[in-house]
Amino acid sequence: MPLLTFTSDIGQQDFVVGAVKGQLHTAIPNLTIADITHFLPQDNFAHATYILKNAFKYYPDNTFHFILLNVFEADSLHFVVSKYNKQFIICPNHGILSMIADGIPESSVVLPVINANNIIQITEQVITALAKIIATNSLEVIGTKGLSIVEKTLMTPTIGENWIEGQILFIDNFENAVVNITQELFENERKNRKFKIVFKRNEVVTKISKNYSSVSESHYLVWFNAAGYLELAINKGAAASLFGLETFKEKIQKEGLMAQNKWFYRTVRILFE
Repeated sequence: MPLLTFTSDIGQQDFVVGAVKGQLHTAIPNLTIADITHFLPQDNFAHATYILKNAFKYYPDNTFHFILLNVFEADSLHFVVSKYNKQFIICPNHGILSMIADGIPESSVVLPVINANNIIQITEQVITALAKIIATNSLEVIGTKGLSIVEKTLMTPTIGENWIEGQILFIDNFENAVVNITQELFENERKNRKFKIVFKRNEVVTKISKNYSSVSESHYLVWFNAAGYLELAINKGAAASLFGLETFKEKIQKEGLMAQNKWFYRTVRILFE
């Protein structure tokens, strides 16, 4: 029985998510569908990548991951179907694949979407192709390797001799701020040295907590979350609102003085001593 995860930026106040699930069950009657989220931000691929990478790795081999994110970004509609880490990713051809997979997987094909003016017409064609892949266990039956696959790179922390500067890539429902500094990177650069974690210009933390309850209620902390990423949080509080923290977007580099003023609210620096 095939397993498919469904993730989108559509939300769940409209009929679309339910309609797409209906299309999937009609085309593939024995399909099991698991929702990851339908609230991905359209304009922040780093945020989406964090969610998707850290969810996908817990699914079994041969799971299909269907992503509807910013589908109408390009005038010419193409989807990419790729086999990565013994799983399949189906997504628009706008760069999210390369951010999830850290490049373009060798087993990838491009599926053109023809004469489709709305999301339901688009998903109908993609799901028809998906049914063929499941029936034949082959990617080549539905697409071509001759078309270009868009590639984008995930932003990475800046590293100096005695410091790391990372960007806030995700703020969760509890307003905890996740930074793109992993525990592995932190330990590799730390080299057993003392450290200071600095955010919002002058807020300083010198200790990594084990979890939220490591500090008293309403106190802030820094810890490595279940995905292994550095996280700024408040025990039973909202860190992002309290400190004015925002997710980092690469386009802010072009916003001039306003971007410079907000830089300290979108980045975190670790100083080693």
